[in-house]
Amino acid sequence: MAITHNLGYPRIGAKRELKFALEEYWKGQSSLAQLEGQGAELRQCNWQDQSALDLVPVGDFSFYDQVLDLSFTLGNLPERVRDLAGEALDNYFRVARGRSASDSDCSCVHAGEMTKWFDTNYHYIVPEFSAETQFKLDSTRLLAQLAQARQLGVKAKPVLIGPVTYLWLGKAKDDSDKLSLLSRLLPVYVQLLQQLAGQGVEWVQIDEPILVTELDSAWQQALRTAYEALGQGGHAKLLLATYFGQLQDNLPLACSLPVQGLHLDAINARDEAGQVIAALPASSVLSLGVVNGRNIWKADLNATLDWLEPIHAQLQSRLWIAPSCSLLHVPVDLASEQKLDPEILSWLAFARQKLDEVQLLASALNHGRASVQAALDANQAAINARRQSPRVHNQQLKAAVEGIEASLGQRTGNYAERAIKQAALLNLPAYPTTTIGSFPQTAHIRQARSQLRSGALDEAAYRQLMQAEIARCVTEQEALGLDVLVHGEAERNDMVEYFGEQLDGYAFSQFGWVQSYGSRCVKPPILFGDISRPRAMTVEWSTYAQSLTAKPMKGMLTGPVTILNWSFVRDDQPRSVSCYQLALAIRAEVLDLEQAGIRIIQIDEAALREGLPLRKAQWAQYLHWAIESFRITANGVADETQIHTHMCYSEFNDIIADIAGMDADVITIETSRSDMELLDAFDSFNYPNQIGPGVYDIHSPNIPSQQQIVQLMQKAAERIPPERLWVNPDCGLKTRGWQEVIPALANMVAAAKTLRSAQQA
Repeated sequence: MAITHNLGYPRIGAKRELKFALEEYWKGQSSLAQLEGQGAELRQCNWQDQSALDLVPVGDFSFYDQVLDLSFTLGNLPERVRDLAGEALDNYFRVARGRSASDSDCSCVHAGEMTKWFDTNYHYIVPEFSAETQFKLDSTRLLAQLAQARQLGVKAKPVLIGPVTYLWLGKAKDDSDKLSLLSRLLPVYVQLLQQLAGQGVEWVQIDEPILVTELDSAWQQALRTAYEALGQGGHAKLLLATYFGQLQDNLPLACSLPVQGLHLDAINARDEAGQVIAALPASSVLSLGVVNGRNIWKADLNATLDWLEPIHAQLQSRLWIAPSCSLLHVPVDLASEQKLDPEILSWLAFARQKLDEVQLLASALNHGRASVQAALDANQAAINARRQSPRVHNQQLKAAVEGIEASLGQRTGNYAERAIKQAALLNLPAYPTTTIGSFPQTAHIRQARSQLRSGALDEAAYRQLMQAEIARCVTEQEALGLDVLVHGEAERNDMVEYFGEQLDGYAFSQFGWVQSYGSRCVKPPILFGDISRPRAMTVEWSTYAQSLTAKPMKGMLTGPVTILNWSFVRDDQPRSVSCYQLALAIRAEVLDLEQAGIRIIQIDEAALREGLPLRKAQWAQYLHWAIESFRITANGVADETQIHTHMCYSEFNDIIADIAGMDADVITIETSRSDMELLDAFDSFNYPNQIGPGVYDIHSPNIPSQQQIVQLMQKAAERIPPERLWVNPDCGLKTRGWQEVIPALANMVAAAKTLRSAQQA
């Protein structure tokens, strides 16, 4: 009998219950007991959703981030929080966001660095290491969740990030070698596994997704060392989980490690299943991730069974089936959707539906297809309908992509020539100040948007309200003394969804929320067909804002690569084709903004880095079409029009030459959490254009001081000529409150004045 299980489940709740519980607690509107009670309720609901499975993950629930959870389980707390008072969760939230509910000081502690989890839009808190790092087990959180699961009769499979991946994810804050810590780390893992065995746990899932990346011999040996230590016996069986890609050269290593089971991502690595079966010991379990845990399209169950049935005949009960990875990356439940187009709805599967697909596959394998024939027929009908739908395919748009010429991606003049013309037109001071685009999305704004959707507010009244919010943003920015203004994006629900709503080829859910980090959730639009822009999308708002001020107003757009990477993308054509279609659509918007008199246009590519394949051998192909798509979008304008782009919370030092190849006049990046570490690339690379290293961490409620901002910019000026530096926050200000934004930006403007004075002295 094939065994069913799951690698992880969305923790936010079908209606974002965790988000609201966290934010109430942080604001002091609820108690710690209420927050923990909400967490217990969500775990119970999540386990109930998975109750049909043979094994259910426990420990995948988190109040902020699973990597941060593990740091605290291992006793790896940053020194700056170790001696601070408060409840058990206070230090946890201080590392996550710089402040906990009990902190009133606006500068509590420096929040932990945050970056993307492999090639996803999920952000994790980066573990911090040094030569002095010690580990000490604190299993309270995991054992409490296990006890709750046992009380509810859950068939529990605890989930851990593996020790080598944990080290790989972290950063040494000195010159020490992270791998030198492995010998200190492994005894803590052994102790934890022994505790779980003492609780009667039979299987533990231990995730080592670094096995789908390129590993040098030292990291490969670290995996051997780790699992020789963990495989000594006396504890639960280990299911080693890999996902997000192929094993390739790591396949023999993964199959030889002394564990009792191996999970293979059969969405990305299906062709490797035969090799894995041949290489695994005869007693080992093989778990195949046969349902896509990263996207929302229904699985083709009949085609999957055609492939699975011979494997099941060979392995029998040694075959486990599951989604390809944790379902953290998809929304909770399609049943909540009442307004999605019925045809498109019939093509989709969210987390609960994906588990139904796993159960259907298991039933067909264990009892024959006839036992679930009606469900298989319905699935096939939906698969066929999507393939044949005229709403998906537009030959004219496909022809437009085929007709793209290299000249579309070329500016008339080089950067040096453009910079002279732009300086003469814009007349900006040294260290010009600006923001990244959005300003606080207040309850008033959200209420207006809700009333528009419900019909309680008509389009004219809504437009008037949004213009009032734009006017407020312009007034506040002029009062602060910012040099380049933005309109504040009050009309935008999300930087991707807003554009998708106005492009043909997109559909939208009501409750398709996915966690990005902590309490921050996004609702990715569904890219189901060929893409076009029927009409201008932003020109009205930007030109209205420009009419209110004599200062330059940035037109704000989201770039094609980010729209692609932050959408649920169709899987029936190459991603590059969809990206080129988006590039042509956003290019038309850029040209319309320029025609309307907007002389600075920012095209955000926050997600460029996260789309990078996990193996460097595949980078060149992705970067070719991704960078070309940006250039097609940006480079139809005159030399006098200044093009900005923005990237946030990604490591991109290793692709800095490609980023320079985007040829944006100004790039803004996140640097405050990393204390300008992201500028290390400029020690060896002469970045040719202007750059704004972020000096205000907008993902924390802490307000940076003028002195802190000056110090960060002085660090930047050691690497970038001061005449090419801008001063700006890390990211948009949408999630912050005005009471935080005004003093932070005032300090930023004051810091710029200090820097100018020092430059003139």
